[in-house]
Amino acid sequence: MPTARDGKASRPAGQHGFTLIELIIVVLILGILMAIAVPVFMEARNRARDRAAQSTLRNALTAEKAYFADRQAYTETPAELLAVEPALALDAAADANPTQGSISYALVGNVIVLGTQSASGTCFYLKDTPSGGGGTKYGSDGSATCPTPSAMEATVTLDKW
Repeated sequence: MPTARDGKASRPAGQHGFTLIELIIVVLILGILMAIAVPVFMEARNRARDRAAQSTLRNALTAEKAYFADRQAYTETPAELLAVEPALALDAAADANPTQGSISYALVGNVIVLGTQSASGTCFYLKDTPSGGGGTKYGSDGSATCPTPSAMEATVTLDKW
């Protein structure tokens, strides 16, 4: 192979490009970056889906509290809740297993429990106790089928998600 004046091998005229080793190194670096980036992206997407479900529950709780402020009781039918916030998507049956994109609710005594399923598959619950200093409590469940809100009433005890 001809050598240039600086002692390095030179290529014949008209032959420009990358060597096989250079291409393999670039592909290897890209593979490593993808192996790191894909799991991070998937986790970020699941967190965003969970936050969207939690936001939906907070909106439903705000509607319930508005209803409670007027009547000193929580809603007992979907029509009452939809009258306060028509944008909510409620399950057909009040105390049903929560599904993705809709809210299920149960009135247990004077305590309201709301539940929904995130697109990531996690079930989220809010419980509000208006009297006795109970306040709002949070909970989640990773079951394949979300338990009904009334079944989760006793286990929704966290101060935050």
